[in-house]
Amino acid sequence: MKPDALPRIGPYTSLVSRVLFPLHESIKKHNSVALRKEMEISQWWSAHQIEELQKKRLRQLLAHAQNHVPYYRSLFAEHQIKVENIASVADLAQLPLLDKEKVRANMEALKSDMAKDIALFSTGGSTGEPLRFYIGKERVSHDVAAKWRATRWWGVDIGDPEIVIWGSPIELGAQDRVRTQRDRVLRTKLLPAFEMAEPQLNSLLGEIRAKRPKMLFGYPSVLDHIARHAETRQLRMDDLGIRVAFVTSECLSKEQRQQIARTFGCPVANGYGGRDAGFIAHECSAGGMHISAEDVIVEVVDTQGRRLPPGEAGAIVVTHLATSDFPFIRYRTGDIGVLDTELCSCGRGLPLLKEIQGRNTDFLVTQDGTAMHSAALVYLLRDVPQISAFKIIQENLSLTRILIVSKGGLPLDIKRKIESGCRARLGHNVNIAIEEVAEILPEKSGKFRSAISKIAPG
Repeated sequence: MKPDALPRIGPYTSLVSRVLFPLHESIKKHNSVALRKEMEISQWWSAHQIEELQKKRLRQLLAHAQNHVPYYRSLFAEHQIKVENIASVADLAQLPLLDKEKVRANMEALKSDMAKDIALFSTGGSTGEPLRFYIGKERVSHDVAAKWRATRWWGVDIGDPEIVIWGSPIELGAQDRVRTQRDRVLRTKLLPAFEMAEPQLNSLLGEIRAKRPKMLFGYPSVLDHIARHAETRQLRMDDLGIRVAFVTSECLSKEQRQQIARTFGCPVANGYGGRDAGFIAHECSAGGMHISAEDVIVEVVDTQGRRLPPGEAGAIVVTHLATSDFPFIRYRTGDIGVLDTELCSCGRGLPLLKEIQGRNTDFLVTQDGTAMHSAALVYLLRDVPQISAFKIIQENLSLTRILIVSKGGLPLDIKRKIESGCRARLGHNVNIAIEEVAEILPEKSGKFRSAISKIAPG
């Protein structure tokens, strides 16, 4: 076992990491502290040891699903699947895949009859297909622990000053007095990522300079946009002591990584996951994209759902082993990826994702030429219950088309509300053309994109 190389932390960070945050988690009935400590040991296990742990936990999850989850009880009976015959991760191929449509159609049947304290969650709709589902405290605890472990790979810890530049109203809308006070104690500041006009960019840079965070966290496209603005204005940002910039929710390009690293004088750590699939993988300082394999089994499959070997690109399918309350077993994430054939040079036994595709999110441009992250419109659409899928296409400054797959047709008042909301963000004279379609197809590459702009930000 190798220790994580955390630098000596300050007294306040130590207080938060060792006392205040564990107390916070205990009050919420999460066991993330103990789990994180276990994960910091198991990450150094051999690949064989980790696979044995996966097999043990997989058998437990499947047995629970068969006995306590109506959907899986029926599914196993229909396909004559005997849980006791699934003796390895490879045997998962006997089970049908789970996708968003099946989750939507079986919301109640997917709940365990033993589930307690579960909460309704929703995806951010980055693929144009918002999804509602339930999460229990077991799943939350495991995801918090996995993320916490990965944070510490970079020499930072909970309690170190952090700026989060984000666009989801799930987080931004939840900033009540209690959460604001909690963030103040944890030294985390949440800033909106929607508008990218010069005043907002200058304000964001000013906030970063004033706080001098140890960590940045946000969309790659947004941090890249902020970094390019700083460089254009010749504002130095590499002297603040930032140790790492964490990015997620989109594909991270080589150019974005270089720009963010150059401007802020720190490495960039890529993360991959989702509210539905969980905390799947995170990059370490040696460059490996480590799967949180104690909790997550990742398969890559072809168009027929057949498992592909490492090195071949296909659809990413996830089984989250800490989802007994609402199981996600062989769940299609909607992304394309490649499993690695090698282990990382850091020495961890965790398997690697070699490549992740299919998480692009474009900037849109308002009528006055302001660049705006497309999440501003994505989140306007994703919470409309009648919408199953959508795609935003900005044809030009005067016309934005919105393709919508709806359940039984979209009521006129909902259409008007969408049009009004889009104009409020893009410009009051923009023509918003809503087109109801039967299906939204992926790009030729197989990627789903929730928003495409055919004009470049000015």
